[in-house]
Amino acid sequence: MFKKHPILLITITLLCSVEFLQTGMIAFAAAPIRGEIEASPEEYSLVAALYACLAVIVISKQRWLTERLGWRNYLLSSIAIFIAGSVVCSCTTSLMGFTIGRVIMAVGGGAFMTSARVMVHMLPPGPGRFTGVKAFATGLALGTTLAPVLASLVVAYSTWQAIFWILIAMTILVAFLSLRFLPNDPHPVEDRTSTSVGRILLLALSSFSVLYVLQRSYYDFYDETTIVVVFGLLSAFAMASFFLIERKHPSPLLKIHEIVNQRYLFGIALYCFSYLILGANNYVLPNFLQSGLGYSWETVGHYQSLGLFGTLVAWLIMAQILPKYPAPKKFFIAGFLSLIAFSYLLSIITPSAELWANILPALFLNGCFVMLLLATAATQTFRDVGHDDALFTNAQQIKNMAGQIATATGTALATIFMQWRSTVQYDALNVRLKSDDPAFLQYTHQLGHFFSQSYESAKAAQMAIAQVSQTISAQSSLMASIEYFTVITVIGCLALAFSLVQKVFRP
Repeated sequence: MFKKHPILLITITLLCSVEFLQTGMIAFAAAPIRGEIEASPEEYSLVAALYACLAVIVISKQRWLTERLGWRNYLLSSIAIFIAGSVVCSCTTSLMGFTIGRVIMAVGGGAFMTSARVMVHMLPPGPGRFTGVKAFATGLALGTTLAPVLASLVVAYSTWQAIFWILIAMTILVAFLSLRFLPNDPHPVEDRTSTSVGRILLLALSSFSVLYVLQRSYYDFYDETTIVVVFGLLSAFAMASFFLIERKHPSPLLKIHEIVNQRYLFGIALYCFSYLILGANNYVLPNFLQSGLGYSWETVGHYQSLGLFGTLVAWLIMAQILPKYPAPKKFFIAGFLSLIAFSYLLSIITPSAELWANILPALFLNGCFVMLLLATAATQTFRDVGHDDALFTNAQQIKNMAGQIATATGTALATIFMQWRSTVQYDALNVRLKSDDPAFLQYTHQLGHFFSQSYESAKAAQMAIAQVSQTISAQSSLMASIEYFTVITVIGCLALAFSLVQKVFRP
């Protein structure tokens, strides 16, 4: 099959890789980018919320646009807009310029993953289409694996703008390849989906509200809990209203009433669970390794990529097993066991842990979990709509829209949890920092003596107090991370138990 459709398969892989590369690199390189554009964490996370909101809207319009422009014009236009946004980001040194660039990138590239997955249906049904699924999953694994190490390398040895140069080069290659095979015929007028400005505005308003509330929860949850919760519920209600209107509308943008069934809802729940855990882990892991264990930012990037190599290994094994033994239960068990083992290994970690022996195996299992769950969901969720290209595209659109919200939710929940538990742990440790505490006095005296060899006595005393405070902060971050991984272990056990008794996904 690769010999018959090599350009299509390569394009699917590259297009999917671009989506996960750009998301992973920009998230991992958040600290150096914020420093260069002089943005606060709050401002940077608002840019991320804007990108996700526009991605939701663009995903919802993906099929609507391809029906009117034709596949080739649609993809080339999307790539051109994405490149324009990447150029803006690569040339800017300000928050405003970066925000404008990311907004343009979202308009162009928000639906890249949806487009790549729908392209698989350009292959004839049968074993050939499974080859397309393998190409798509390979792109997902490669993008996820390479993002942290590429981000750390370009920032360490070049400049953060090189992130966007990589994306520009890859999308130019995709554009060149797509000229060779993509059809350019618009759909007949009578077969096109329709929508209205009002419904799109409702989707835009509701999706931005949900994402903005999630973003604000990082900073306001403990100060304005009631307001955050109320606005969150109102935003969720607005989002649910959009889908209800679409389901009952005689000419919907998304054919929800023809898609929704028990299998599809269960699959979307599985996707959302996976993306939620992925978003949470992607927030906690760098903080855990840097703040808690004291590893450098560059080292964390390299080891996270090595760990996420597990996604590729898991997929290569699955690709060999699936055609002969497609029953999903074994993959559910393996995926949730990987999650449980990953979180348990990190929940018993100590400050003396070694990267190769103690941390890398856990990161590898995290990569296995991601691929085992997402690939299993991909093979099971869309079985009832695979015969109809329009329904399949709509099903993918809804899934990817939900994925954007679930990832943001995971990040928000992890942030709130870490803020809470870090504060509790810091207060518990800080109780010993008293001028009459013998252990505190002895430790600060030893540190002061050490620093006094290079600095005057007053400065040395200040540095000793600062060192103690930094040590307590690192310990509180480490203890909060351990508590987080303990919670994930429990959640993984519950999910494993549920997967064993569920009767929706069967061979």
